Parts: sequence; C-alpha cells; structure tokens
Amino acid sequence: MTTYAARLISVSIDCNWREVYDFTAEPTNFPLWASGLASGVENSGDDWTAQGPEGPIRIRFSPPNEFGVLDHVVTVAPGVEIRIPLRVVANGTGSEVTLTLFQTPGMSDEAFAADAEWVQSDLHALKALMES
Repeated sequence: MTTYAARLISVSIDCNWREVYDFTAEPTNFPLWASGLASGVENSGDDWTAQGPEGPIRIRFSPPNEFGVLDHVVTVAPGVEIRIPLRVVANGTGSEVTLTLFQTPGMSDEAFAADAEWVQSDLHALKALMES
C-alpha cells in the first residue's frame, strides 16, 4: 500500500454552503475560479475536456449530490490520472471549501509547495466570486 504526502487547503466563504456547492458543481463555472482551466471546459459525454497548463486534459466530475462532494479526476495523459478530492461543507451560516492536494510520485517539495499556493489562490478567487 502506498500513501502520499497530502495538504488540506481550505477557505471560509461568507455564503451559504448550498449556494457555493451549486455554483461549483457546475463544470462550466470552474474556469471562473480555477485558473488551471482558464480556457474553459467543454462537455464530451460523461467527461469534460479543457486546455490545461501543459496541454489538453480530460475531467470527470462527481455526480451532483447532497453531501457537498465535488471530487474530480483529471487525466493529463493516457493512463495518468490525478484524483482531486474537493468538498463544500457548512461553516456556521457560511461555508468551508477544502481541497486535498497530494504530492504525486516524482513531484519535488518545491513543486508541491507551488501547487499548494496555486490552489490557495484559486480558492480565494472562488471566495471573491461567491462573496461579491
């Protein structure tokens, strides 16, 4: 069994968790706050496609649910999948959005730290959108 280093990256948002979930559960909204998908996403059957930082990617989002689960799997190359756990939960009358970032094999500590900063920036962009 193998486990990887992980970081939980979160942001508190002064907006009802259900509103945040409903917004983030819509794949076409991801490019509004997730900078790695700045080119937009297009539906291609059960999956979505987008232009990622290093080329075309395929994304499979979790189905809509009542639990705030927004997990998605990003395929960056044939056979290379990155699983991204993402949750929206109630935090008082607002919400908490948490993404689990894993340090994948071969990823340097510096790259892992840079990815964590990127995710934090994206979550702050989501916060700004939802609170405006």
